[in-house]
Amino acid sequence: MTTSTTIPTLAQLTGIYTIDPAHTRIGFVARHAMVTKVRGAFNEFAGTAVLDGDNPANSTATVTIKAASIDTRNAQRDEHLRANDFLAMDSYPEITFVSTAVRQAGDTNFELTGDLTIKGVTNSVTIPVTYEGAATDPFGNLRVGFEGSVTINRKDYGVTWNAPLAGGGVLVSDEIVLEFEVSAVKNV
Repeated sequence: MTTSTTIPTLAQLTGIYTIDPAHTRIGFVARHAMVTKVRGAFNEFAGTAVLDGDNPANSTATVTIKAASIDTRNAQRDEHLRANDFLAMDSYPEITFVSTAVRQAGDTNFELTGDLTIKGVTNSVTIPVTYEGAATDPFGNLRVGFEGSVTINRKDYGVTWNAPLAGGGVLVSDEIVLEFEVSAVKNV
């Protein structure tokens, strides 16, 4: 038995989508002690996207992340990241992104610009995003996939804690890479 797969055109993807948290990763990478990288993710988030396949510039995206859901696979480090030294989650329980512009930069490449708010500080960021494809899942849902990453300076968001190392350098890098692997389902 053979099956054929028809890949939808961008125009066919027009609609409102909800991020599927079970198949999406919102993560980050930071240098630790200047010798290695620590990777982590946020496990609780919600988001929507409005895709305009005919005119991608009219597309929008919003994401809300629960700061308390940070997970680096180390409970002690996660508690420190949730505390006032880093995310101050009691005062700032959510991290948000609200798009302000979308620019098509190639057949499957886009630049998603928006307001990123961390710890009550908002800055504009532009995230290079790649459209990974679309498929109808076994439950009849149309899914789209996007991936992207952007480097931010955590000090720009008031996250300034650090510790000097005896041999020079610091414990945590200022630059943090935010990573996005998104699966979104078209609303009926």
